[in-house]
Amino acid sequence: MEDKTHEEKETGEQLQLVEQQTELAPRIYMASLSDYNAGVLHGEWLEASSDVEAMEEGVQSMLASSPSPGAEEWAIHDYEGFGPVCLSEYESLSTVAILARGIAEHGAAFAHWAALVGTSDPGDLERFEDAYLGQAESIEGFAEELLDDLGVLRQLDDVLPEHLQPYVKFDVAGFARDLELSGDVVTSESSEGVYVFSGAM
Repeated sequence: MEDKTHEEKETGEQLQLVEQQTELAPRIYMASLSDYNAGVLHGEWLEASSDVEAMEEGVQSMLASSPSPGAEEWAIHDYEGFGPVCLSEYESLSTVAILARGIAEHGAAFAHWAALVGTSDPGDLERFEDAYLGQAESIEGFAEELLDDLGVLRQLDDVLPEHLQPYVKFDVAGFARDLELSGDVVTSESSEGVYVFSGAM
């Protein structure tokens, strides 16, 4: 195997860096409401990728160490690593666990799916694998890949005489626009491009 050129090595390192930068590690900050209402900040960060039982134990341990006697109520006062998903103060720990497991397994794409469908119905979250169509730099890039997979662009080249091919171009941008307008696909933008999902939501 030939050694990689300096440019290839640099590109590979850049791609690896992007992957590291976009990796999500979901966690939540559980706060004691008794303390909060008393003007005291008391809480604990919990890894959301742990199971529900482990998070519940973490909450109970946090409440047990509260300076307010008999502290029982808690709320999510902060969170990170969930991408574009917005968690409510009283999001159930089971929903938090589903989100964290999905992100751990599928990465940021799952977080973007959750942001689109919401967190109220766990069944919607579980449809991710059926709905996810892929990631691309843009919806136009996705549309071009789709046309290529379907063999449409190749068919044009086969049908048209070679001397006419430079004058005939498929309107990829128009096709991409209509994919979204028709509801066939829905997208969620990120700094790396767009995540594309089936419009049958």
